Amino acid sequence: MKIILSLRTNNQKSIKLKKIIQKSISRRKAIQSGLLLTMGSITSTFYGSELKSLGRPSKERRDLPFRISLNTSTLIHYNLGVDEQIRMVAKAGFDGVELWMRDIMTYLSNGGTASELKSLLESNNLLLENIIGFSKWCSDKEEERDEALEQLKKEMSIIAEMGGKFIAAPVQGIDAINPDKYQEYAKRYRRILDLGDSTGVTPILELWGMGALNKVADCAQIAISSGHPKAKILLDFYHVYRGGNSWETIDFLNGAILPVMHMNDYPASPSFNKLNDGDRVLPGEGICDYNSIIPKMYEAGFRGGFSVELFNKGYWESMDAETMLKESYEKSLKVLSTAMNI
Repeated sequence: MKIILSLRTNNQKSIKLKKIIQKSISRRKAIQSGLLLTMGSITSTFYGSELKSLGRPSKERRDLPFRISLNTSTLIHYNLGVDEQIRMVAKAGFDGVELWMRDIMTYLSNGGTASELKSLLESNNLLLENIIGFSKWCSDKEEERDEALEQLKKEMSIIAEMGGKFIAAPVQGIDAINPDKYQEYAKRYRRILDLGDSTGVTPILELWGMGALNKVADCAQIAISSGHPKAKILLDFYHVYRGGNSWETIDFLNGAILPVMHMNDYPASPSFNKLNDGDRVLPGEGICDYNSIIPKMYEAGFRGGFSVELFNKGYWESMDAETMLKESYEKSLKVLSTAMNI
């Protein structure tokens, strides 16, 4: 009798285990098929009503749960006005754009207005992902920090008028991170986050592989230690690799609160610690393991924009602006679709 009960118990455990495994397999299949397709529509809630007007996603990429965007650093060589950048980026099929503050200031100094740029973005169905600006908000010199605050206040006001919500905040003004000063760096970041509360524009702490803030762990520690609910970090495929970080633990981050991530690839040679900005290549032309990283970012909650950012002179010398945009969009689409099995 005891033997029969034991066998029955073991059989029940075996059946229960099989059900758990089957449920896990079914869930995985659902994610790879129907659920992934559904997530494309859910993505629009990340930015609220702004994305409701984004009717651009073409038939072949309607189901991609991310936006494909462009950082206009990719177009620096062509000396285009910011208004022309917006039109060309939209025409190439992108969902969003990251503009450079210096290009915006040139447009304004020539008589243009921020409200005109906002209208241009809206009429072209482009989401303003982020603005690229530079200020010494983290300097060890109080005077430079105060000047940076005034600069950011002005820039944030312009961004808000354009309908933007974010500005990149790379760490400038210091040469290296001092491990004994994490709380001080967090306090400095908190200061510009508080400024963002008053302007409606959030500064995103940006990782630079060759800069003072080149470790994802340092970036996360400063953001978390700021104690501010809107603290965010800006990652970049190249910069994560260039800073000697591991992709194995990237999903420790809450991807759901990352609005944008810079998209690029990197070559096998030279070694990671000898690369420079001009070595970045188009997605899929290097050694980046997108097929592992992108699903990992997806599982961690990322539903933002992958924004192509390049500074490669070889491309600029061999392609006109239209071709550069076409290659950036199509290669990003291919990499993302392949990685997500779509």
